[in-house]
Formats: sequence, C-alpha cells, structure tokens
Amino acid sequence: MKLEDLKLTTEEEVMFFDTDCGGVVHNIAYLRMIETCRTKLAGLMGMDLKTMARTQLFPVVVRTEIDYKQPAKLGDHLKIHGHVSEIGKVKFWCDFTVIRMGEERPIITCRQALALVQMPQGRPQRLLFDWT
Repeated sequence: MKLEDLKLTTEEEVMFFDTDCGGVVHNIAYLRMIETCRTKLAGLMGMDLKTMARTQLFPVVVRTEIDYKQPAKLGDHLKIHGHVSEIGKVKFWCDFTVIRMGEERPIITCRQALALVQMPQGRPQRLLFDWT
C-alpha cells in the first residue's frame, strides 16, 4: 500500500453529549471524532485493535495541532477525512479535516504526530512501515 492510499472518511452525528449548553460542539468532542477516524486509519496500516492488543504495540499521539474554523452544532452530520501525510523513522503524521455534510468549508483542521510505543515498557519503537 502506498502513502497516498492511507486515507479514510468516517461520519458522526453531533449528539447532546458532544455539545455545551448552547448546542455548540466542544473541543473534546472533536478529538473523540478524530480518535475514531485515526483508529480506523491505523487498521489500514496493519494496526487494528486486535493486533494492537495482541502485540502490545500502540500508535500513541505525541502532538496535536488543531484549528477551529467554524462551529458545528447539535444534530449536524459531519464527515471526518483523515490521511497519513508523512512517515519518518520514529513518528508519523496524520491530517484530519472535519466538514459538515453537504458543505465544503472545513469546521476544523487537525494534524497529529504519532509514535509506536511498546507496552508495558513504554518504549518507543522504530517504524517498520515501508510506504513511499
């Protein structure tokens, strides 16, 4: 699989627990939605949940950059587009864009750096990916 093939879109409906008292999505809810997309994206990379549980090798977020462009609100249907944008020796980067269905303007953009960590020792591991 090539780097440009490592992309995925998930969908979410904004629920009550995603919002504040004004019906606007709060920041932690966006991170949960991104977590879902990123976890499924890891599966494309050979790191599905069962494999991670068996090997105890986990992709761990070491940095998150997020820009809030406009608010999502209660009842909105969102698409979360994620892709692996860069793979280095010890970390890789995933980029995410959240949009409201039927629109093209981003609600948020996010970039995350991840490292593979062997548990329970908590030791970072070199990436074994061979994608170009």
